[in-house]
Amino acid sequence: MKLKVVIESSDEGGYTAYVPSLPGCISEGDTREQTISNIREAIVCQPASAVLNYRNWQPFGVKRHNG
Repeated sequence: MKLKVVIESSDEGGYTAYVPSLPGCISEGDTREQTISNIREAIVCQPASAVLNYRNWQPFGVKRHNG
């Protein structure tokens, strides 16, 4: 799966990155390389954080059964 990542330079110095298709998935770093590393980690952790925040997130392949 490919995700679009937007990286912007910050007025305070460093960079900010976010993923438009994953609301709330944002990270920052002092260098572009550090920012890329940080946003990769944020993307990987996104499903876990969604579950911890009680969002309506369900992994692929899981079906709900009543009863």
